Amino acid sequence: MSESIPEMIDAVFDISCDLVPASYPFALWNALLPHMPALDKEACVGVVPLRTASSEAGMLLPKRSKLVLRLTESLAADFSCLSGQSLDIGGHTLQLGSGKLRKIQAYPTLHAHLVIGVDDEVKFLAEVTEQLSELGITGKLLCGMRNTLLAPDRVIQGYSLVIHDLKPDASLLLQYAGLGADRRFGCGIFVPYKVITDLD
Repeated sequence: MSESIPEMIDAVFDISCDLVPASYPFALWNALLPHMPALDKEACVGVVPLRTASSEAGMLLPKRSKLVLRLTESLAADFSCLSGQSLDIGGHTLQLGSGKLRKIQAYPTLHAHLVIGVDDEVKFLAEVTEQLSELGITGKLLCGMRNTLLAPDRVIQGYSLVIHDLKPDASLLLQYAGLGADRRFGCGIFVPYKVITDLD
């Protein structure tokens, strides 16, 4: 394991909310900071994208949805300060329930909803391959759809990505390190992915 990349752990919270705007990652991050300002001091900290379904009104959240924060072990010591907080997400209230820590496990196939990169699939995969090589990670890549996150002051674009045939140490390292920028907005965060079809 690379000494420069800290070991990470997931803080998992029950949530209550029916709907969030499509640009929710920005509002969610801004709503979390007042309750846990230390999040902003660690570039490697991330917010795992919520599981949502699109609708005309916004992004629907299924029942039993969870909010997952990927934290350094030092930050995880204070994660409970978020339990019970009400977050304003673009005019919608996201109520946090109790939280628990979940150790990151090694899986041979991982998926990221959006890895930031150029608008050219061949060049994007070449860039990803180079980043993985720098981490000492090898695996087979499967590029998915081009995705966009819109905010009032910026646009984030990239592709969804599956990496499979990962060895256990490489799987853990990739989940700890992520790929690309803007982990706080859910970009470049890898989670287990068991079926490498129907990418979104």
